[in-house]
Amino acid sequence: MAGVVERRSIDVVPDDERHGSAVSQFTLWLGANLQITAVITGALAVVFGANAFWSLIGLLLGNLLGGAVMALHSAQGPRLGLPQMITSRAQFGVRGAVVPLALVIVMYIGFFASGSVLAGQAVGELTHLGETPGIVLFAAVTAAAAAVGYRLIHTLGKIAGLVCALAFVYLGFRLLERADLGTLLADHRFGLPVFLLAVSLSASWQLAFGPYVADYSRYLPRHTSARATFWWTLSGSVLGSQWSMTFGALAAAAAPTAFVGHEVSYIVGLGGAGVIASFLYFAIALGKLTINILNTYGGFMSLVTSVSGFRGQRTLSPRGRSAYIAGIMLAGTAVALLGKDSFLTSFKDFLLFLLTFFTPWSAINLVDYYLISKERYDVPALSDPAGRYGAWNVRALTVYVLGVLAQLPFLATHFFTGPLVAPLGGADISWLVGLAVPAVLYWVTARRDTARTAEPAAPHEDQAPAELGG
Repeated sequence: MAGVVERRSIDVVPDDERHGSAVSQFTLWLGANLQITAVITGALAVVFGANAFWSLIGLLLGNLLGGAVMALHSAQGPRLGLPQMITSRAQFGVRGAVVPLALVIVMYIGFFASGSVLAGQAVGELTHLGETPGIVLFAAVTAAAAAVGYRLIHTLGKIAGLVCALAFVYLGFRLLERADLGTLLADHRFGLPVFLLAVSLSASWQLAFGPYVADYSRYLPRHTSARATFWWTLSGSVLGSQWSMTFGALAAAAAPTAFVGHEVSYIVGLGGAGVIASFLYFAIALGKLTINILNTYGGFMSLVTSVSGFRGQRTLSPRGRSAYIAGIMLAGTAVALLGKDSFLTSFKDFLLFLLTFFTPWSAINLVDYYLISKERYDVPALSDPAGRYGAWNVRALTVYVLGVLAQLPFLATHFFTGPLVAPLGGADISWLVGLAVPAVLYWVTARRDTARTAEPAAPHEDQAPAELGG
């Protein structure tokens, strides 16, 4: 078992522990996206007013744009051998990185909760225990799998990709037996606000993977092509999410009253009864298990990164690892149980709210990595508050805050709508502003910072992993 359970946390993965190929990113992200929450995300585009034809185009555009940003983060993994959020210390400072990290942890808990609600319904039906025990059982299995770590996560991704692909092919045929595809796509009337909502929903879905996508490419050999990592990640994530979202959009267009609010029961009822129903409940639970493990594992990494920035922690015991993971599980399960009757009604706003905080982080991280630091970081300095990256980078944090604030006039949610939304016909373009403004501001302010642009020492092939942790 010792060879199966992952030993690494936020430390550098040494070359002799690297393995696999970039194709592994395709199978992982395909499996992570063939799941019911992505189905609901696609359905929301239709529920909020877009016709199926333009919903599918908008969802595809958002998946491609957001997926490209997400895949650029993934390409950092093999080069650095580090989890994604630890590299935020290079932009925000060893301790300043806690600002975006705190919001990332909220994201993990929120997605864990929403996934547990949906999977808990499936597990409850499959085991005949009911919804609440189903949620608790699903959360416990998720935490146990996350504790095992990287290898199991990739294995589950492959299995989920195959099982869920078979389920969605079957469900697609069953849906088209009940509804004529030509009729569903016959309405071509274009509405800019609802079209942009569809784009924003899928873009936010993809961008939300950004804070942890490199966690699952960091074990790839250092010589792995960045281009291959980018394209395999992008293709797996876009194919899986667009497949799921297309099914959701068509299901919502074909049977809005039967599907919306009854997603799990509708999908299973669409497939049939008996053994088929059991298989579909299992596929729903397996798809959610894969993504919830990613959320739990990512939350664990983010918590360790946050704490170690202040405590100077360089090692993490198995007991400590289990405690962090248990904390994420308990918080996510509590939110799921408290909000299981109403949580999903606010899912659209939750996605767009998260997008407000993650797009500036993505913009700053990518500009710094690719344009300022030229894909090279001083790895030991990432754990030294007195080092070249400092404890707090006020300049970067200011740009981040400005990036968040710049989006508010363009943001459209139930709890806040910016003043520029109405002149744009109700369209939400905040995420585009959130990418562009901080990217330009950070490039202008950081490109002359000699502490950032000076060439760091090249990492040695057998670099000791103790630099960042144990």
